[in-house]
Amino acid sequence: MITTDFGPGSPCWLDLGAPDVRAAAAFYGAVFGWDYESMGEGEDMEGGMFRKDGKIVAGLGKLTEEGARSAWMIYYNVTDAAATTQAVESAGGTVRVPPRDLDEWGRMAQYTDPLGGQFAVWQPGTDKGVELVDEPGSLSWTELYTSDASAAKDFYGSVFGWQFSDTELPGGGGTYSLITPAGLPEERMHGGLMELPRENLALADGRAYWHPVFNVPDCDAAVAKVTENGGRVQMGPEDAEGVGRLAVCLDPSNADFVVLTPASGQA
Repeated sequence: MITTDFGPGSPCWLDLGAPDVRAAAAFYGAVFGWDYESMGEGEDMEGGMFRKDGKIVAGLGKLTEEGARSAWMIYYNVTDAAATTQAVESAGGTVRVPPRDLDEWGRMAQYTDPLGGQFAVWQPGTDKGVELVDEPGSLSWTELYTSDASAAKDFYGSVFGWQFSDTELPGGGGTYSLITPAGLPEERMHGGLMELPRENLALADGRAYWHPVFNVPDCDAAVAKVTENGGRVQMGPEDAEGVGRLAVCLDPSNADFVVLTPASGQA
């Protein structure tokens, strides 16, 4: 489960790069009941924060990188962004945004893994990360789709020290690797990775990609909100034994995310 104590290697923040900030704020507000708090003024909103029940759950910013697709960026807690940058490069990854200070709030950096998956890190200052997780309308899991699970495990294991445990999906659906932060018990697992053929990674032109999983009280109702507000469904809703009911969705700008109603007894 994801918690807000944010140990090293745990997801601690996420934000969406959207071509139309106002439209994205309206979409996610309708789907998750999020309130949007702009950091700017006037019609040309550049970004801000999403809140659920008054607590920060995610960020939103204007997509400005030429040729980039709209997508969620997941940040992982680190104690030293500079050291993590060296680890990324040593493991064959590339640096998209070198470590930079964001006033007293903290230090961030963004990277690309050897198979194209983009991710980021946050070295906290006064700002530790999101304020609500593992509750309806908040982040509950992170997931990587990649064309080479073994290579991905080698890379992220080297960078973060993550621990992996494999489980076979029912019906011959393949192997799913569960991710737990270094030195923590399995009940603190925060994500998973899945190997898929490159042709099944068309959303990112064959490259690996991360996406967030959001907890919702009613998966089917959330999917209805997605489609009613201009989004689409890639897969589901369907039941996953021991996990819950889930659907893979796209927002109106094709940023992907998952909605999950956990099975009874699951976090």
